[in-house]
Amino acid sequence: MKHPPASPKDTIFQQQIRAEDFEFNDRVVEVFDDMLDRSIPFYKEVVVSTARLLAAHLDKDDTVVDLGCATGSTLLELARLLPEQGLRFIGVDNSAPMLHKARLKAELYSKQDSIRFELADITATPHRAVGAFILHYTLQFIRPIRREQFIRSLYDGLRPGGVLILSEKIILHDKRLNREYIDIYYQFKKSRGYSELEIAKKREALENVLIPFSIEENSALLRQAGFIAVAPFFQWFNFASLIAVKPE
Repeated sequence: MKHPPASPKDTIFQQQIRAEDFEFNDRVVEVFDDMLDRSIPFYKEVVVSTARLLAAHLDKDDTVVDLGCATGSTLLELARLLPEQGLRFIGVDNSAPMLHKARLKAELYSKQDSIRFELADITATPHRAVGAFILHYTLQFIRPIRREQFIRSLYDGLRPGGVLILSEKIILHDKRLNREYIDIYYQFKKSRGYSELEIAKKREALENVLIPFSIEENSALLRQAGFIAVAPFFQWFNFASLIAVKPE
């Protein structure tokens, strides 16, 4: 069995970097898998849960589109977990360095024939009759004013009975609880080896880039787009995942 080389350790914010310099360039892409593993609580469990939901809702030969697919880790894991369903996987991202690494990983696992990667703006995806759209920790990077139209376009792109699976960092409207949840998350990051300086630098870098909504606000977006069945399937403090099903 082939194993990819371990991702280099994320030390981006140990270095002198200004907030405006942070982007998904070659330097960030090189350590992205480590950054993801150490920054997103229970990421692997969310992907496994996503696979279970896809198995329950998708038909054989359905298409799964991962919007903001980054280095392809989610799609590679879904292809491993759902080998019998004949699913077609498409990863879309606007970062060429991310997709270069994703294609290399797909080749390493001999999945280049079942997973296709596209360099594109995810908000302009032309895909139609899709079985499932996946938005793992991606919507939060889209400007709030554009989110309603974007979610509506995904609703239109799904076949009847198709699903949208959304994972996000979230906020709480109760200020005390929100602060407590954020503090617990920072404790989590410290337990994964990040220093207080690294945590503070990354928070500054993402302050005007990552804009989270609450679970209620995300659910309202989904329902306004036409989804009737909307429900959370995972939450860890200020991280949550939801499924939305298009009516048959």
